[in-house]
Amino acid sequence: MDQKGDVKQVFEIQEKLLGDAVVISGFCSEDNRGSFFKNFEKDIYQSIGIDFNVNETFVSLSAKNVIRGMHFQLNNPQAKLVSVINGSVYDVIVDLRKESSNYGKWAGVELSYRNHLSLYVPRGFAHGFLSLEDGSTVLYQCDGRYDKESDTGIRFDDPDVGIDWRIDDLDNVICSERDRGLMTFKIFEVLNEVFK
Repeated sequence: MDQKGDVKQVFEIQEKLLGDAVVISGFCSEDNRGSFFKNFEKDIYQSIGIDFNVNETFVSLSAKNVIRGMHFQLNNPQAKLVSVINGSVYDVIVDLRKESSNYGKWAGVELSYRNHLSLYVPRGFAHGFLSLEDGSTVLYQCDGRYDKESDTGIRFDDPDVGIDWRIDDLDNVICSERDRGLMTFKIFEVLNEVFK
């Protein structure tokens, strides 16, 4: 807290997931007007070893118990910076880089507007999340060209990946037909020529 009573938080690496994904606290300031949150500044990211160039930005709004994922592009994989601007989500990644010692493993972290954390997801990971409350709003910033033809994913409930979504009744989550029809991890392994 500074002399004017403001609460501030600075950019800082909080945690690494699966070796290369990074949980980063953003800059946040609060005062009697409300709050200000900055999740990305190119020079600061470069100073911590992340060269990130935004090609596209989009936002999703989700009700509680919505699962979106696990998405990636087969060609031209994108790096992503994922932040929550309202509500909270359990954000999950799966390492699809065949040369990685974490290949096929998953990790998750809670992101919320209250904790001001962002997750940097390198190329070669699948990404998805569970919305923990109504109105959860997720901001995605992507490094790399969107490739509609190879935009795909693996099933969020694939037993070979075994993601623990921290929810008792996975059969009753809200999910798109597209996401329920995504390939299994085993089929991905057959198709996996991109992440050699």
